[in-house]
Amino acid sequence: MVKIDEVLANYDGVARAKHLAAAGVSDFQLKAALASGAVARVSRGVYALPAADPQLVAIRSLPAEPTCVSAAQFGGLWVLEAPEQQHVALTHSRSYPGFVCHRAPAPPTLLDAVVQSLRCLPELDGLVIAESAVVLKGLPLSALRQRLSGRNDARARRIVASIVPQSQSVIECMARFQLRRAGFHVESQVNVPGMGHLDLMVDGRLGIETDGAGFHMDRNSFEEDRRRWNVTTRRGVPTLVVSYPLLKYRPQEFIAMVRDALNRLAAAA
Repeated sequence: MVKIDEVLANYDGVARAKHLAAAGVSDFQLKAALASGAVARVSRGVYALPAADPQLVAIRSLPAEPTCVSAAQFGGLWVLEAPEQQHVALTHSRSYPGFVCHRAPAPPTLLDAVVQSLRCLPELDGLVIAESAVVLKGLPLSALRQRLSGRNDARARRIVASIVPQSQSVIECMARFQLRRAGFHVESQVNVPGMGHLDLMVDGRLGIETDGAGFHMDRNSFEEDRRRWNVTTRRGVPTLVVSYPLLKYRPQEFIAMVRDALNRLAAAA
């Protein structure tokens, strides 16, 4: 016999009665779970675990499904800004106050949500979502290109063309975007003998390493970072280390720092 909590967990804690029934949950099981408090009826035909995300409960109670940046956030993709209003996919033209409504298949696939993000969001926000879908979820670039072949998708195609499948983090993606927009030539994941791969190389002369504090709190990571930086110094590759707050909130300062470093390298040559 299937367990209702496991079925609900497969729907991130919130599911409609038809999905529970299709998974083999009986009326008796559902009534027993409701009576015990293990499951709550949150709206007509919609049931949730007590710990379910309130935003997802609100979306599926419309009824609708998350899409665009909301689907990216629930799906564990890179997201720069949590949406002020949840983005939802509807199969009809009705709208709901407090939600950004997209006419789209429901439930949207990963590809649907990424394409919607590219069309809906600012360029960098769309890029980090699309790149993370490729890097983390294995979304084929060919599928994105095929879906974005329309006359009105030139902007989205330009964003997709800048995706690097070998990208290691949202910080790397942000830095590359800012550098390319400023007119620099940028290479990603450049091999440095004895070190490994340098996150970014600018104009073939200046290395960029992205530093996410969440990945560098243990002693082994700390020591590895220092080893890598020492190798770049011995190899004659000057390297700047940049953080998420710098790229997110002070991108002009980042670009000025890179430009100043390159100018000093040129003057010393």
